[in-house]
Amino acid sequence: MSMWKRRKEEEEDFGPRPAPAPPTTADLTKEGIPMSTIPGRSFDTEVPRGTALIGKSVVIKGEVLSREDVTVDGEVDGTISLQEHRLTVGPNGKLQANVKAREIVVFGTIHGNVEAGDRIDIRKDAKLVGDIRTSRIVIEDGAFIKGNIDIVKTEVPKPPAAPRPSAPPAAAPAASGVPIVNADPGKR
Repeated sequence: MSMWKRRKEEEEDFGPRPAPAPPTTADLTKEGIPMSTIPGRSFDTEVPRGTALIGKSVVIKGEVLSREDVTVDGEVDGTISLQEHRLTVGPNGKLQANVKAREIVVFGTIHGNVEAGDRIDIRKDAKLVGDIRTSRIVIEDGAFIKGNIDIVKTEVPKPPAAPRPSAPPAAAPAASGVPIVNADPGKR
């Protein structure tokens, strides 16, 4: 038996070996690896503090109102309204809903009209079927969109008009129709 066959048989005996876990950002920075070599960031499974999570096994039918950021990785059929907060639709998220939020990030699927007060970010594997209304939009290559996009200009408050210097009052016309040039009788 050759050395190569023996090694192959040994590997088969122990079965496939699990792939090593990718290094974390903290590990890479400790080793001095520049951040630019780290692969692009995808959807994080950890939800930031102060964010409500609708997990992938959760199905909601009805209206979702929230006064905090929401991450949906499950299913919602109805409406979602987060006027001053952020909605993140995770990669497993499936929304059959009209959505209103300050900011929307889509990794999953939305079937319904979407209104983002600030911006909407549609990632590469996302699918959005419905009309979009926002002031800013980011669409990654590979995202699927079907519907109208309405970019709304945000009103920039105009600065108050500067007071104009007052002009000297115009001379009143004389009764004969000829304007009086010098109204002071002592200066003729």
